[in-house]
Amino acid sequence: MDIKQTAVAGSLESSDIMVTVNPSNAEGITIQLESSVEKQFGQQIRKVIEETLKHLDVKAAAVEAVDKGALDCTIQARTIAAAHRAAQIEAYNWKEIDSWNV
Repeated sequence: MDIKQTAVAGSLESSDIMVTVNPSNAEGITIQLESSVEKQFGQQIRKVIEETLKHLDVKAAAVEAVDKGALDCTIQARTIAAAHRAAQIEAYNWKEIDSWNV
């Protein structure tokens, strides 16, 4: 999946996460995370975002995430939505996504 533009999914409401996916000239995925629970769950949040983007075959992206206590399933859903918007893809294959083990 080729990231073509900046896109956002999510909100700053409690139990949610705002994920912004930006194009990147550098190879790989960089994640900038802001979370009040970063010490306890920051590593897991980053892992879910990175694994989700790898499943989507994203090779290069700069991700900004502002977490407000989101569960892994919410982090995954927001990352998927932001990546598809950034790649200008309108159709999701939810059956394939449901089978991921993130």
